[in-house]
Amino acid sequence: MVNRIDKVNSLLEHEINRILLHDFNFSPDVLVTLTRVEATANLIEAKVFISVLPDIKADQTIATLKSNIRDIQQKINKTLNMRPVPRIMFIKDKVIKEAGKIEELLAQLKKDEK
Repeated sequence: MVNRIDKVNSLLEHEINRILLHDFNFSPDVLVTLTRVEATANLIEAKVFISVLPDIKADQTIATLKSNIRDIQQKINKTLNMRPVPRIMFIKDKVIKEAGKIEELLAQLKKDEK
């Protein structure tokens, strides 16, 4: 059985993805991905993890999202039929970057074995 927090996370992820696709025109050389949403148990806050490639553009992209957070939050509040609607916070997802480093190390090890 899926609990309420998982449902809220999924719903927020869907809505925020829709907003990012329709309302933001990111540069064609930047890939912005919403990787996951983690709402707190009391549903007051939700961390929205964003991955940006290339990594050099990540801080600028996260800053853009944070500067537009009020508009994004309003759209979510209007769209979702639930109370409370968690307050969203954008966070740079470092997992993807770390996974890339691990892949590079594994490739180097494999190359060294030959």
